[in-house]
Amino acid sequence: MLIDIEWSFAIELCFPAFSRSLDCSGSPFLMALSESDLPAIYSFLTNSLSGDESVRKPAEAALAQCEARPGFCSCLMEIISAKDLAPQVDVRLMASVYFKNSINRYWRRRRDSLGISNEEKVHLRQKLLSHLREENYQIALTLAVLISKIARIDYPTEWPDLFSVLAQHLQSADVLASHRIFLILFRTLKELSTKRLIDGQRTFAQISSHFFDFSWRLWQCDIQTILHGFSTLAQSFSSNALEQHQEELYLVCERWLLCLKIIRQLIISGFPSDAKSVQEVGPVKEVSPVILNAIQSFLPYYSTFQKAHTKFWDFIKRACTKLMKITDPEPDVLSFEQFLIQCMVMVKSVLECKEYKRSLTGRVMEENGVTLEQMKKNISNAVNGVLTSLMPSDRILLLCNMLIRRYFVLTPNDLEEWYQNPESFHHEQDMVQWTEKLRPCAEALYIVLFHNHSELLGPLVVSILQEAMNGCPTSVTEITPGLLLKDAAYGAAAYVYYELSNYLTFNDWSVHSLPPIYLVNLSYLSKLDPMNCCSI
Repeated sequence: MLIDIEWSFAIELCFPAFSRSLDCSGSPFLMALSESDLPAIYSFLTNSLSGDESVRKPAEAALAQCEARPGFCSCLMEIISAKDLAPQVDVRLMASVYFKNSINRYWRRRRDSLGISNEEKVHLRQKLLSHLREENYQIALTLAVLISKIARIDYPTEWPDLFSVLAQHLQSADVLASHRIFLILFRTLKELSTKRLIDGQRTFAQISSHFFDFSWRLWQCDIQTILHGFSTLAQSFSSNALEQHQEELYLVCERWLLCLKIIRQLIISGFPSDAKSVQEVGPVKEVSPVILNAIQSFLPYYSTFQKAHTKFWDFIKRACTKLMKITDPEPDVLSFEQFLIQCMVMVKSVLECKEYKRSLTGRVMEENGVTLEQMKKNISNAVNGVLTSLMPSDRILLLCNMLIRRYFVLTPNDLEEWYQNPESFHHEQDMVQWTEKLRPCAEALYIVLFHNHSELLGPLVVSILQEAMNGCPTSVTEITPGLLLKDAAYGAAAYVYYELSNYLTFNDWSVHSLPPIYLVNLSYLSKLDPMNCCSI
């Protein structure tokens, strides 16, 4: 109680206009805030950013008191959208954060609060869709998240014209406004796609059917603009050349990336899976080849922009990481670790997908017609044939060879980390997610690849092991390329030792390859438990 009195006294001293809206207990009357309260709200927001605790604490307490009052969100929206306050980015950003938090707390009616009135909700929805050209990205992002939260509750019942209004604004929007609109669309579609009730999923399917074609056409148009702009930038000798066009081009790039995310969201959540419908998904067939070609067209600019145009270089990294394909990368791209990880993840996912594997079961005799299961088997067999043509035996052998010789081998950085802190290096290698580091990702792909093609890859792994052993005798103790390859080959054999036992006799191999000290230990362990030989 004493603390409440102290806060009320502080508010009285610092903000006398606001204190009149408090009763003697410090609780606010449910009086609606109006335009006349804007200066007080603005002062609270400004002082809430102060480094002086004696100024900041009363301001935060005052804002907390205001949150439950009708009109608070409208006041915040006026501050955010006021043109004369555009330079006051910190204050407007703070207002957007309070706005978002208030929406989360009060947009739905609760028993302990009257919430936001229907009239104010209508006003806020209209105001939000009229303020689409926000120049500050953080404020625009906060407003986009805010709109998505409202849409989850109100669309389509209370806000049926949300997407039609946004689409209408897109027709006449400049690059900045269109980027902000696509930011709103992405956040809103992402939010709506998480609904799990039938009505929500049906609504999202309707949105996808109407919005996909528009998004896809804009994406195709933007990719041509981006590639033309990249070509111009690559030919300019000065990083400051065409400075006035670079910002607009970068916004187009960001809009293109948002559009790409929207297309992905629409396809994944808005169209039935072929595994369930047993029908071809048209958008997937239309989009995938074009997107993969577009991603591949970005790669030549990866090394070109690394020094001269760093923000476009960062965009290329993010864009290429989103959707990958196996390519024959340039030497500079080989250092693009995230690119290679995504490539390996995609190949591993394809190899593990049970729907892509050929079905070995037959049909029941005297079965009438083609059943759903038979249709799925036919599709699986067709897909398996396509994968076989894409990954013939020579390509599988090449992939396995590259994984062992290039990605299993410890790099100089690995050796340096191991030398500096062996325990930390061990734990990082052992505990890290396989999708986060290149070597664990290569190891995971290798295991799946060998499991699927053990008859083809078994002799290859044995030959690499023999080559490494012959090139690096047991007497070698210095770290040489031969020793590193030997370590990689031993690891490759250990990961698949069970399947590899059909092609390599481990007892004979250990006798001829391991130093005598290890043979003594191995002999002793085998007497205790013969299975230890295999585990070693």
